[in-house]
Amino acid sequence: MATATSTKTYATGRRKTAVARVWLTAGAGGFNINDRVDDDYFKRATARMVIRQPLEEVGLLGQYDVHATVRGGGISSQAGAVRHGITRALMKIDRELRPKLKAVGYVTRDPRKKERKKYGQAAARARFQFSKR
Repeated sequence: MATATSTKTYATGRRKTAVARVWLTAGAGGFNINDRVDDDYFKRATARMVIRQPLEEVGLLGQYDVHATVRGGGISSQAGAVRHGITRALMKIDRELRPKLKAVGYVTRDPRKKERKKYGQAAARARFQFSKR
């Protein structure tokens, strides 16, 4: 397996309208999101768990420092975008990791987005109440 020396590996991750720019460097396993520690940025434990998933899956959790800038979307979609970016950066570092990451579903970008509201309707799919009489 190839290891990243002091070089940074860059990748972009996306989820809904969130876009994360992620840099991986060899280090002690720190997570820095928008110039804040991950505990400060992601208050929910599930979001912190999501961003660690790719590194845990391949057994590299304490070996890389993650620096990410993320914009757009909400907290959950930002965490998903960071996860997608970390996955892509790991695949750039070592192509052998792709099958393992693909098997758990981290490689594929989640295409689901909020459906737009249509005119003449209450919401994307909900109709206005109908009264026969």
